[in-house]
Amino acid sequence: MSIKEQANKLANFSYGGTSAIITNISIIIGLGETNVHRSGIIGGLLIIGIADNISDSLGIHIYKESELCDVKESFVLTIFNFITRFLISLSFIFIVLLLPITSAQIISSIWGLSILSCISYIIAKRNKQNIPLELFKHIGIAILVIIASKYMGDFIHKQFS
Repeated sequence: MSIKEQANKLANFSYGGTSAIITNISIIIGLGETNVHRSGIIGGLLIIGIADNISDSLGIHIYKESELCDVKESFVLTIFNFITRFLISLSFIFIVLLLPITSAQIISSIWGLSILSCISYIIAKRNKQNIPLELFKHIGIAILVIIASKYMGDFIHKQFS
């Protein structure tokens, strides 16, 4: 398998996976801080897992078409993005279903950051980059988004309770 083929396979998973991880953790943390009932968090995760997923997949598809990308390659990337995001979203939904909200916030953060670490490691290793630096950058950005989601949820709770 050529380097380009390997890169394409990794791209099929990495974009959708990263987006789903950060978005789902943010929903769980942010809505959890507002004291929304479990059904509200699951509803938010399902809406993101479907509506935002379709929107994102369509965006990728149109972007690839605008690059004059091969139609088959564009279609495969679109499908992989959708499936990856949907499956990752389902994993977070199961965490919220099975655990108390506070525990679900912690476990979903650990789960998501673990997956993101694996994706970052694989990419950095394949690209012969500084692995610790790449992990630090990617995990650092994700943690900033998680912290922002927590404070936004706190702010919303205080303003509208």
